[in-house]
Amino acid sequence: MSILLLAAAVALAAPELCDDKPVYMVVTGPTHDRGRMQAYAKAIADGGLYQKLGGYYVNSPRALATFEGEPPQGYTTLIVRFPCLANAKAFWYSKEYQEKIRPLRLDPSAGDYIVTVYPEIPPREDLAEKLGENDYRTRFSSDGIEQVSAP
Repeated sequence: MSILLLAAAVALAAPELCDDKPVYMVVTGPTHDRGRMQAYAKAIADGGLYQKLGGYYVNSPRALATFEGEPPQGYTTLIVRFPCLANAKAFWYSKEYQEKIRPLRLDPSAGDYIVTVYPEIPPREDLAEKLGENDYRTRFSSDGIEQVSAP
């Protein structure tokens, strides 16, 4: 095996390093079976993946108010902050999530969700000192969390 192929294989097998750029995983869509989604949420909490990877909810999934438009019945938006894209990927592609937790909401579908990830942007200069430090970013690693193959 050539050195380049070996290096590429090692890079694919190694977990990505968490940089200092937090991201938001946004889950949106209508919930069809609230009971199953509650069981799914409990499985996520019981699995401890968010704690291991520094993820946490930044909102309640049900809107407090709607200022424009008419969301479908049961429409949810849930936002999870992770310290970096690598940790969001480590959560999503973990063997535990893909094989044990995610199926709880899929067959049949407990909801029709779109899952996207967005980078956090730095606060305006006048807010920077008011928001505090985000030192939590460096304390979480995906080491030891078994992964499934990502597409």
